[in-house]
Amino acid sequence: MDKLQQLENLLNQLGSCLVAYSGGVDSAFLALVAHRTLGDQSLAVMADSPSLPRSEFKDAIALSEQFGFPLKIIQTKEFENEEYLSNPNNRCYFCKHALFEETETLAMERGVAAVLYGEIADDIGDFRPGAQAAKEFQVRAPMKEVGLTKSEIRVYSGEMGLPTASKPQMACLSSRIPYGEKVTVKKLSQIEEAEALLRKLGFHDIRVRHHELSQGALARIEIGSAELDQVVQPALRETLTQSIKSLGYLYVTLDLMGYQRGSLNSARQTSSAQPFS
Repeated sequence: MDKLQQLENLLNQLGSCLVAYSGGVDSAFLALVAHRTLGDQSLAVMADSPSLPRSEFKDAIALSEQFGFPLKIIQTKEFENEEYLSNPNNRCYFCKHALFEETETLAMERGVAAVLYGEIADDIGDFRPGAQAAKEFQVRAPMKEVGLTKSEIRVYSGEMGLPTASKPQMACLSSRIPYGEKVTVKKLSQIEEAEALLRKLGFHDIRVRHHELSQGALARIEIGSAELDQVVQPALRETLTQSIKSLGYLYVTLDLMGYQRGSLNSARQTSSAQPFS
């Protein structure tokens, strides 16, 4: 029995579920499999939050419409929580806690057997404070339970026709702010606009890290290694610099290490002086 069949069997055993959905690779796959397995006994639930880029929000809705799985949009309250806004290194705990607080209520109202989220086998051993919130609310991670990896999910997604099969990984916008620097809606808006500019210029694997200095804000751009040569072309570099400065950044820098997933967590373990993601 392959892992997709194992996942379907697990879902059938549950009988009904809510799926925490963001439109990313993992949650989109889980939402579609749950819908195909359980029909109207499965519901995708997405939090509308300032930390979710508007482009991602719209794409996630469009995806649910394209593949016909029902979607409910909810409002979460992490931006009313100073523990979240202060941006500690377990910030994700407070975000997931706010999400699961809402989904628990919704599941009880609808008589749903379980709330599910998109943690996968690859996440084992990574620093994931959100997993603690999932444990507290008894939220299950069925893809992790059956051992599904990111590469396998991409293959299955491609076979199902999901456009997310080749989608870059996308963490929330708050992850662009170093731990200990306050999360604000204004910062997230600046980050979102800066990353949109980079995508409009044709870049694929990107992050714009927002650093507060005494003189003003600095945008530290991470670009995938395959695209680093392109970004330093004089004309493009000038266009990019001026465009990002127009968003309110005093300095625009390029990280010569390129884009590195999870670098915040690596820095957390090795140096408290440079807590960057």
